[in-house]
Amino acid sequence: MSGVNTRPTGVTILAVLALIGGIFGLIAGLGLLMGGALLGGMVGGGSGVALGGMAFIFGIVGLGIAVAELAFAYGAWTLKPWAWALGIIAAVANLLFIAVNAVLSGDLVSTLIASVISIAIWAVVLYYLNTPQVKAAFGRA
Repeated sequence: MSGVNTRPTGVTILAVLALIGGIFGLIAGLGLLMGGALLGGMVGGGSGVALGGMAFIFGIVGLGIAVAELAFAYGAWTLKPWAWALGIIAAVANLLFIAVNAVLSGDLVSTLIASVISIAIWAVVLYYLNTPQVKAAFGRA
């Protein structure tokens, strides 16, 4: 199954998973935005504002990643040339988001161990998007 007009099965799977992940990411990002505002208002003081602000920032970043995943889902399904680069960017952004979360959690080792499956999945996505068959399907040399 090679050729510009043929979507590899793995790309179809990635498109569906990106759609699902994007939908859940939108829900989580909106939840963080609302939860951050609620937390900041309920707790009050410096710690409430700090926690609320952190949740707000993570919500905004999460929404951005979710929108990128939804755009990638569409682009991968239709084999748009720009979708390949967006898939790479989304995978790297997710890996960076995991790393930042691990550093900010205060327990780097435990958080990275808990995130090992997510890290492995995004690493496999990066590898797969760089295989010759997939790059050719997106019109990349």
